[in-house]
Order: sequence, then structure tokens, then C-alpha cells
Amino acid sequence: MAFEALAEAAERWCARTPFQLIAAEESERRMDFYAEPGVSFYVLCPDAACGDSFHVWSESEDCLPFLQLAQDYISSCGKKTLHEVLEKVFKSFRPLLGLPDVDDDAFEEYNADVEEEEPEADHQQMGVSQQ
Repeated sequence: MAFEALAEAAERWCARTPFQLIAAEESERRMDFYAEPGVSFYVLCPDAACGDSFHVWSESEDCLPFLQLAQDYISSCGKKTLHEVLEKVFKSFRPLLGLPDVDDDAFEEYNADVEEEEPEADHQQMGVSQQ
């Protein structure tokens, strides 16, 4: 994909997240992103001709450990789109941004509709003898 098209896709992604695209260097195929409170990372975009994958990194020591999930995802099998990579980065940075983990939200919503039953005292546990 042409770098200009990737930059446009990044801008669309930024419109839905706290991140801003603060730099896009076509010669390096690099896009830099920033969000308050000091969360920053960059993406190196592959050249379609060479078949490389995306690369994400942060020059901030506070941010770098959170990128492991996204880096593992990128290195896994299969081609990834810029949107998929950015979404994985966003998920990785949710704790730094003060946002709840999306998986936890889904779990809480799922359990919100389930009524808890009181355990019955007269049921004997299976496999446990009472002496």
C-alpha cells in the first residue's frame, strides 16, 4: 500500500482514539503517534515490494514494555494491516491511558446478566467422603 494511503488510514484511526499522528515521514516510511499523558510510539511501515511486516517501537522506557503484545502479534503468522496493528497497540496501551481493559469490560457485561445461585447446604461434594 502506498505510504500516503497508510497515513490517511492512520488519521482515520486516530479520529476514534486518544492518539494523534504527529509525524509521517514518507522517506523512512515512519509514523509517530502521541497521546496524553505522554504515551508515544512509532510504526515503521513495510514497503509492499519487499514483503516485510510492520514494526512498532517506542523511545519512551515507560511505554516500551506495553508494546510486547503488539510486537508478538505482528511477528505471528500472516500479513497484518495497519489498522490491525494500531488496534493491537491501542489495546496494549489502555492501562497507560487510564482506560479499562476491553476484555474485562466484555467479561463484566457478560456476567451482569447471570444471576448467582446460592449453594445448597445439603448437597454433598462429589468424591469427598464425610467421616
